[in-house]
Amino acid sequence: MTAMLGVLGGGQLGNYFVLAAKSMGYQTAVLDPDPHAPAGVNADIHIVAPFDDLDALNQLVSLCSAVTVEFENPPVTALEHLAQHVIVRPSASAVAIAQHRRAEKQFCQSIGLSVAPYEVLETQDDAARITSNGVAQTHLDPLSTPLIMKTSRNGYDGKGQQIVQQLSDTMEHWNLLGNVPCIVEQKIALDAEFSVIISRGEDGEIALFNPTQNVHVGGILDISTAPAQLDVQLLEEGQLAATNIAEKLDYIGVLAVEFFVSRNKLFVNELAPRPHNSGHWTLDAARTSQFEQQVRALVGKPLGDPSMTCSAVAMVNLLGDRWTHGEPRYELADSQTSAHVHLYGKKTARPGRKMGHLTFTGDTVDAAANDAVSLRTAITR
Repeated sequence: MTAMLGVLGGGQLGNYFVLAAKSMGYQTAVLDPDPHAPAGVNADIHIVAPFDDLDALNQLVSLCSAVTVEFENPPVTALEHLAQHVIVRPSASAVAIAQHRRAEKQFCQSIGLSVAPYEVLETQDDAARITSNGVAQTHLDPLSTPLIMKTSRNGYDGKGQQIVQQLSDTMEHWNLLGNVPCIVEQKIALDAEFSVIISRGEDGEIALFNPTQNVHVGGILDISTAPAQLDVQLLEEGQLAATNIAEKLDYIGVLAVEFFVSRNKLFVNELAPRPHNSGHWTLDAARTSQFEQQVRALVGKPLGDPSMTCSAVAMVNLLGDRWTHGEPRYELADSQTSAHVHLYGKKTARPGRKMGHLTFTGDTVDAAANDAVSLRTAITR
């Protein structure tokens, strides 16, 4: 009987995991409360239930030999329950750190990595201290605006964030976020952003994809290019930092580490305990995609070759905003042999919603990026 692999989450990342697993001969089961979740269409079994539903989790246990995650916010208690019965990779403890901004920053600092200066905002006393600019009592020395207030949990694609232009507005912005635990982060001068996607096997084997340079618009990733065109020393420092993080977490699976570059210094922005939007180019331009690596790490197989199959590649996101004038004209990409259009199978296009992406390979990063952006404009005009 073919082994069955489970995944918590049925979005596009879960769908690519399912497709990779099926291509390697595995059956798949998806747990996601959305009956229209993209991964549910291609999985052998779609369990439609909340992620903390005990009956659903037990059904997953009865079906699967190993379970992974496609997003960073599943209930840690659900992962802990699953881990009592089946292999769960990455571990609940690693996911718990990655899904909480304060814990994530404290962990990175504890292993000697730099993060943007921040203050914890969890109580009225915290708010009063930040508002009063109590320099002696805060990590932000001196405390200066603008600041970025981020919810400690459940923030992604610019959601759960507020820009604080004046310290006196701290309480107002916290109220807008529902007074949930937050961190207040110094907005640093940003020269560049890049991500390192690392795979780590059960035996400690490490495989690194080429660092990827990223540009965000409105807090949402807009374009990724590889290999990153940044100082080699900084990129190597990022790869070493990602390796350090994975080893200290005893991480098994695919992990994305996002970095800020400011004044030639590296800051860890955040961790994603699963494949990452900025790694979608690996589907078309790497010998092993990030999703095949996820399967390999989950089942204990040797990791694949992460090297690129071309000189340069660019990926651009297709957001729901581009459906304003109707369905994009995908046929315009058919004649472009270096272009690959990926759609996620989502039923409804909404502004800011990731509906798909396209990649373009080329001889240089600039050429690939220009071609990708031009093609996106043409098919969504």
